[in-house]
Amino acid sequence: MTRFRSILTVLTVAFIMLLSSRVQSSAAEFDRTIVPRVKYGGGGDWYTGPTSMPNLLRQASERLRLPTQSENIAVSISDPELFRYPMLFLTGHGQVRFSDYEINILLNYLDNGGFLWVNDSYGIDRFIRREVRRLYPDREFELLPSDHAIFNMLYDLKDGLPKIHEHDGKPPAAYAVFNKGRMKILYTYESDIGDGLEDAGVHTIDTPEIREKAMQMALNILTYVMMQ
Repeated sequence: MTRFRSILTVLTVAFIMLLSSRVQSSAAEFDRTIVPRVKYGGGGDWYTGPTSMPNLLRQASERLRLPTQSENIAVSISDPELFRYPMLFLTGHGQVRFSDYEINILLNYLDNGGFLWVNDSYGIDRFIRREVRRLYPDREFELLPSDHAIFNMLYDLKDGLPKIHEHDGKPPAAYAVFNKGRMKILYTYESDIGDGLEDAGVHTIDTPEIREKAMQMALNILTYVMMQ
């Protein structure tokens, strides 16, 4: 409990600092945490799981006492509002493709303090790897070990990324792109945390225990991003 309260205090300070700085390229001001989903081209369903981010943000408000705006907001990479948001969520099934113009903007966003969480709902693996190579041709995804800090920020997930959906039956894996020690992109693969965050009953195979694991992981991610 003492550790949890200490983290809450740090989060409060981090949130105040975040308000004053935001992404360096942004002059916009707002006072609530918002995590919009990314609209992308290529044909994949970027809009899948509309209740996932609202549920995460509601839980962040209740459990962490953070001011949040729990709405299902979507933003395209070319949207001028992009730089208002310190964290983006990308999910879906199938093809993901950015234009050259979007690649340049997204690179600028990430290199100026932004963070991208990619959730493989199923079927985007080869596409997202291709697009990340376009962003950072000199870097590779790094597999995060189960003792990485992101797995024990608020909740201690001793086995690392939890398995939420079966997909191809492979073990869940969390990959990241770093620059100068700072994580820029987190890619959660063969897990589908996003589906585990949705309203109860959307996926009938998700027990309350599974959904709680997904929520704990998502809150760990949110906390990690705010404390970077």
